[in-house]
Amino acid sequence: MPNSSIWKSFRKYKVLLLMLLPGFLYLLLNNYLPMFGVVIAFKNINYAQGIWGSDWNGFKNFEFLFRTEDAYIITRNTILYNLTFIVINLVGAVTLAVLLNEIRARLAARLYQSLILLPYLFSTVIVGYLVYAFLSADFGFLNHRVLPLFGMEPLVWYSEAKVWPYILVIVNTWKSVGYLSIIYLAAIVGLEKEYYEASRIDGANKWHQFSRITIPLISPVIVIMTLLQVGRIFNSDFGLFYQVTMNSGSILRTTNVIDTYVYRALIQLGDIGMSSAAGLFQSVVGFVLVLSVNLIVRKINKDNALF
Repeated sequence: MPNSSIWKSFRKYKVLLLMLLPGFLYLLLNNYLPMFGVVIAFKNINYAQGIWGSDWNGFKNFEFLFRTEDAYIITRNTILYNLTFIVINLVGAVTLAVLLNEIRARLAARLYQSLILLPYLFSTVIVGYLVYAFLSADFGFLNHRVLPLFGMEPLVWYSEAKVWPYILVIVNTWKSVGYLSIIYLAAIVGLEKEYYEASRIDGANKWHQFSRITIPLISPVIVIMTLLQVGRIFNSDFGLFYQVTMNSGSILRTTNVIDTYVYRALIQLGDIGMSSAAGLFQSVVGFVLVLSVNLIVRKINKDNALF
């Protein structure tokens, strides 16, 4: 494009470009400049020499993740928890969005939307103490109010590793489904009403409308949201696995994930090269997974692919 055309386009869209500037600067400062820090993963950091003056360490920082005895447990927990979260949150959020769309009273609909969004706005520290109020062995609601109704003995929940996969899934679903359902509800509200009117004339019931109109039409949104979550399948909600479990050592077999393991190791060893290597590994695996799943989606249906 000639320079005169570029300058003419710049003058024509200068207001839009100025509106774009804050977002661009935010992404540059917050998302792209810190990427130079990945060199820490390959350095034997010496604080006196600084990042660039420290000796290169090759891939030794990455050995920490793969040669530890807990490598299998933290990898298994991280992947299985995230897969469970993706499936349950998707089913729950889409179902909730469809139900919210059926509410005709505007005031009631807004009230329900606000109530289901509320848990998402809570910090994980608050969620952790809400869960503690239910599960505490000394004064927890379950031990003192619910279990006696069924003739059951109180449990020391923060020492029972086998129950925590269920508790963490319930807490994550309670906290996340409302937010995701708002996104799917926005997609459903934007669908053409003529599709539903035509289907009613043809005798379609609610299930037929859900399975043959709503789901196919919002499938691009479902694919994009799922792809974004698949990209973080090697990352965990640190607050969920650290704050909600109260960092209880006796349940680590079922609650220890890569992020909490790295954090505990960082606290004990103070090795930031090791933690940077773990973060870089998680990001690279997530990037490869997004590309792979997007390629599969593209092969099945090009219109539903992210790019």
